[in-house]
Amino acid sequence: MANQMKNKLLTESEKLELKKSTSELKEAVVSIVAILNKCQKGELYFGIRNDGEVVGQTVTEKTIRDISQAISDQIEPKIFPQIKEIILAGKKCVYVGFSGKDIPYYAHGRAYVRVGEEDKKISPQELERLILKKNKSKIGWDEEICERAVWDDIDEEKVKWFVKEARKQRNLNLEEDLSIKEALMRLKLLKNNRLTNTIILLFGKEPQKFFLQTEIKCIRFKGTGVTEEMIDFKVIEGDIISQLKKTEDFIFEHISKKAWIEEGKLQRQEKWLYPPKAIREALANTLTHRDYESPSKIQVRIFDDRIEFWNPGKLPEGWTVEKLKEKHESKPFNPLIAKQFFWIRYIEEVGTGTNKIIEWCVNWGLPEPEFEFTGTSVVVTFKKPFAKEELLKQGLNERQIRAVEYVVKKGSITNKEYQKLTGAARETVTRDLAALIKKNILRKIGRGKRGIKYLLRHNDAKMTQKENKNVR
Repeated sequence: MANQMKNKLLTESEKLELKKSTSELKEAVVSIVAILNKCQKGELYFGIRNDGEVVGQTVTEKTIRDISQAISDQIEPKIFPQIKEIILAGKKCVYVGFSGKDIPYYAHGRAYVRVGEEDKKISPQELERLILKKNKSKIGWDEEICERAVWDDIDEEKVKWFVKEARKQRNLNLEEDLSIKEALMRLKLLKNNRLTNTIILLFGKEPQKFFLQTEIKCIRFKGTGVTEEMIDFKVIEGDIISQLKKTEDFIFEHISKKAWIEEGKLQRQEKWLYPPKAIREALANTLTHRDYESPSKIQVRIFDDRIEFWNPGKLPEGWTVEKLKEKHESKPFNPLIAKQFFWIRYIEEVGTGTNKIIEWCVNWGLPEPEFEFTGTSVVVTFKKPFAKEELLKQGLNERQIRAVEYVVKKGSITNKEYQKLTGAARETVTRDLAALIKKNILRKIGRGKRGIKYLLRHNDAKMTQKENKNVR
């Protein structure tokens, strides 16, 4: 149903453009760009003459689609406007609301700027000045002022806890009895003496009142696919520090512990299926590096055979997921948030987070975690140690699967143990083991017939970085 609007006289301005119909769509695109380059937000109506007279406009699904397509195809960088049918003076019109901070914007390959009610081409000299100004003044989302926030939106106890924890973890030079305002100022979190988005995310009483997208969705699926039944589903709200802790709790509620008896020890040995340090690092990275302007939410998906951490955002410019596995510098998407997580030792801020995740998983006896960029999210996946379904996909026979399961349980296997386990001849076992080595599942250590053992390729904590690189 079309939105109803009161009959009111609209007049063109720096932020408002009127078009009598979509026959002026090309000119409308220019006006949108000109307004963006001047004001960063604005409105445009189809079905109203420039003198404010409502003449109406034929509105169909194709009308809305054509407007959306023209804006998408002809404006760079991309914007995502609100387009809807409305009723003005009893006549159908189309409303377009738009905003964007990534100036300069271009229409049909040219840059324009709004001057009063007119759209003017930007000269090369003015364009260069605009770009230089943008680069000089550009700040991240985490540094922006939260326009609607007031001091009463801040939980003082959270700030006090943070200062106390930062003093303990990093010897932060802040007195515990400082006023809240003084503490936030000394932490360089205020901007023009006003509250920033980072302050709301860290210390807000209700951060989701300002940023609904900052919820975390946690799902435990039954089985190994997203179409399977959801055993548990939880939406985690609150500040990002408590979100990390609550999300950790959800994960540990839904993953099991591995237990075994070691020779010479009376007590049963136990450890979590996935390394807790890697889980916390993955969560901290997700909260630090996500694109908070994206409407998508962080997701933690737990399956029978893996955990996936979905982070709405992108990789640093020029990076690939392979870069995350190598030595790299720290390029936080939200530097102000990263600095606060550093103070309470949630991250190290030196670009080693993904490398540590890999190391912790490998030393835990897991396959190397997978990193993927979907185009809109960065996904990190922890996998169980060689689930049977995964081994079957790799073409292993039943003997080889039994051998791998034996190594997971016992730590290693010999040719003789393999023969005893499967009943296969020595020649068959030798071929099986060679195939497992070729598939990068096992590695061979030792010398001589009695000294040779086979270990999981990903389970040797003493493997050097060079060896680890060579077996990928």
